[in-house]
Amino acid sequence: MTDPLPMPLDVRLMNLTTALLATGLVLACVAAALWWVLRNPAFAIRQIVVTGDTAHHSAASLRATVMPRLAGNFFTLDLAATQAAFQSVPWVRKAVVQREFPGRLNVTLEEHVAVGHWGEEGDHLVNRYGEVFEATADEPGERELPALRGPEGQAGTVLEMYRLLNPLLEPLGAEIAELTLQGRGNWRAELDGGAVIELGHGAPAELAARLRQFAGTVKEVAARHQRAVAAVEAADLRHVGGYALRLRGVGTVRPDAQPTAPRR
Repeated sequence: MTDPLPMPLDVRLMNLTTALLATGLVLACVAAALWWVLRNPAFAIRQIVVTGDTAHHSAASLRATVMPRLAGNFFTLDLAATQAAFQSVPWVRKAVVQREFPGRLNVTLEEHVAVGHWGEEGDHLVNRYGEVFEATADEPGERELPALRGPEGQAGTVLEMYRLLNPLLEPLGAEIAELTLQGRGNWRAELDGGAVIELGHGAPAELAARLRQFAGTVKEVAARHQRAVAAVEAADLRHVGGYALRLRGVGTVRPDAQPTAPRR
């Protein structure tokens, strides 16, 4: 039995050349097909369907705002960038974007639900998750939300304290209009009637106990001075076992008292 003769070099070169040409042709066809898909207007984004929360923006206004910022067609559109574009619109907290062949985008929105104003200027809002966002409070109910203030990054803490303390004022028919977390952990509240309450610092349970005691006894204390609870101007709850109270129209200095002469 004889061994097969080796294939001549020119034949091997011809076969290699043929294989390379065939591969190149296939790749060229694939590239042409991709180019056609990428350029074909049939795959352009023609419809954006917006569902979910649209209390502050209509679906039409959202489409008009976001559509000019989209680049690409059904296949090349960057979904992450599209999601970011929707979430950059005021009041939009979260957007879920999905493709639907051949040229439709389905967008489901979740809006912020504002529960308070945030910051010294009140120019930001805080949602029910304790997240701060920037938007215009244009509804009457939104403008009347409580003012929550504190150091940067503490919006969630202030919101939780508000939720703990505000219901304790129900016996007085009052609500917290402003709650501030001050330096060194001191808390200060202003009621909707204008009374300022110094709560001091401590664990949430301690602050709640102080305010509960105040709400349960201040009517009686004010009545001793022939005043209603609406006459309370300020209360200092930082005293052990009690609180100091300032009532409108009730002085703490005798009318005939003279100012003390300055010492030399």
